[in-house]
Amino acid sequence: MPKSKRNRPVTLSKTKKKPGLERKGKVVADIKDAVEHYASAYVFTYDNMRNQKLKDLREQLKSSSRIFLAGKKVMQIALGRSPADEAKTGLHKLSKFLQGDSGLFFTNLPRDDVERLFREFKEHDFARTGSIATETVELKEGPLEQFTHEMEPFLRKQGLPVRLNKGAVELVADHVVCEEGKPISPEAAQTLRLLGMQMATFRLYLVCRWSSDDFEVYKEGLAHLRADEADDSS
Repeated sequence: MPKSKRNRPVTLSKTKKKPGLERKGKVVADIKDAVEHYASAYVFTYDNMRNQKLKDLREQLKSSSRIFLAGKKVMQIALGRSPADEAKTGLHKLSKFLQGDSGLFFTNLPRDDVERLFREFKEHDFARTGSIATETVELKEGPLEQFTHEMEPFLRKQGLPVRLNKGAVELVADHVVCEEGKPISPEAAQTLRLLGMQMATFRLYLVCRWSSDDFEVYKEGLAHLRADEADDSS
């Protein structure tokens, strides 16, 4: 009689761990390691995240600091959620501020240097679909000299009322690309890029700071974090 498949032994050493669990485990281990090697830790929030810009900042600060952007629960587990399981005394206080768009910044830099770094950090970029327009952009009827005739079909696809007039692109009526305070459409995002208009600013805000003998909250950063959460829930 053939052996039943149900009774086959399973060698646990051959079972593979799920990649997601391995990644989370590594993040927890890396954060715990950072706790031991850096003098202070901050929770920060941000506007208009740009991955390449953040990568550049990481590279710039790698000799003194480390930045973590990961799942909030994973970061909370690494820090500890209460005095009973925190990695170091008082560290669990950071966990409750890991909400919405937030991350961890470990560093050996003096507090004043960190505060100045975050205050002055601004990287301008083109707005993406769904971003809120910071100003109204209106194109007036007439020639669009910045565009070549090959661009005319593409501009029409973006909703611009254009035509070719003696080989030049011409706007046949006034056209509002975007309105201040309103979300930017996919077509508007493309048009703003063509016009070279950067409406997005990647910014960082400190929310709170921990060290072995101190803990403080930054009111501006906390207000910004709460405002982002309110927007996400609406």
